[in-house]
Amino acid sequence: MYTVGFWLMCLSSMLFFMSFNMLLPELPDYLTRLGGADYKGFIIALFTLTAGISRPFSGKLADTVGRIPVMVFGSLVCFICGFFYPFTMTVTAFLGLRLLHGFSTGFKPTGTAAFIADIIPLERRGEAMGLLGVAGSVGMAAGPMLGSELAQRFSLDTLFYCSSGLALLSLVVQGTMTETLPRAQRQPFSWRLLKLEGWHEVFEPQVLAPALVTLLCLLPFGAVLTVVPDQSRFLGLLGKDKGLFYTCYTGASLVIRLVAGRTSDRYGRVPVLIGSSIIMVASLGLLALAQSVPVFLAGAILLGLGTGLNSPTLYAWTVDLSHPERRGRAVATMYIALEAGIGIGALLAGWIFSNQAAHLPYVHALSAVSVVAALGYLLVLQRTSPPASLDQQEA
Repeated sequence: MYTVGFWLMCLSSMLFFMSFNMLLPELPDYLTRLGGADYKGFIIALFTLTAGISRPFSGKLADTVGRIPVMVFGSLVCFICGFFYPFTMTVTAFLGLRLLHGFSTGFKPTGTAAFIADIIPLERRGEAMGLLGVAGSVGMAAGPMLGSELAQRFSLDTLFYCSSGLALLSLVVQGTMTETLPRAQRQPFSWRLLKLEGWHEVFEPQVLAPALVTLLCLLPFGAVLTVVPDQSRFLGLLGKDKGLFYTCYTGASLVIRLVAGRTSDRYGRVPVLIGSSIIMVASLGLLALAQSVPVFLAGAILLGLGTGLNSPTLYAWTVDLSHPERRGRAVATMYIALEAGIGIGALLAGWIFSNQAAHLPYVHALSAVSVVAALGYLLVLQRTSPPASLDQQEA
């Protein structure tokens, strides 16, 4: 079942996530040196803004032009933007580049998820998304560690060029794969395909339930990405240790994906999401109370466990409910919610935090409230809807 194409996709995904995640620990300090300390919330927010805006287009193109062209475009943007970071000498230029960089994740993951859904049967989809998530988690775990090490040993310019190089490798790997979109659906690219005919080409109504849960559960991720570099510094994690939170978080996410990849295939998507939401609330409580490095890293591990369970489950649930001919748009809808959650979380975190250590508990408390809202919705959904209508029903 797991073909060469599947494992190549995992490799490409790992390189792609490593490429832009390796920048995260260093970007807040870099922006501060440019004079933009008050704009840290925009590092993530602008990135996710363009990612979210591009989703309807990437979803439509994935269903018409093909999965691989969409992925190639995303990796190409990541390659170009990484190369140009050393030339950003003003806050405006830096934020503009972050805005452009967001197009990379607006395209690459949309094509990836649709590609995997095409080649994996329904009964193994949660497991497959878990394995794909493991590859992404390896990239996310190794990226921040590698990025901080490169910045400390060499320079920030070296870090930026290496980020660009990894995106190029991801692009090369994708060139070896075979298109999975049926030939009957394929069209040559034309500018008219970028015209959206209505809201039905922006949002896929079949997948609004997983999209709402995605938005609420990803808001904490945007908040955490925004404040963790500063929280790490406040707790004494400096130099190459600045990436330790990300390493613990993604390491725990990787482990849980390996051992629990088929959990949602066996027990259903909604029950697994309920359990993961409870774990996430506990993790955010630890981060809010963290006055020492062990508690801080314990929060990172729990957060990794929670998101490691819910991420592949949300992907699988989205694909379960989608029509095969609109699979790209369904995945894009879920990603729009993901980017909206991350972007809102990042903006709110930057506004609440305001470079004050005493404000950090409020950031994590707000994140916990968002996950509790998702948990409440899931509990109501489980109680009021027949199991067959919740998941495992591909149109």
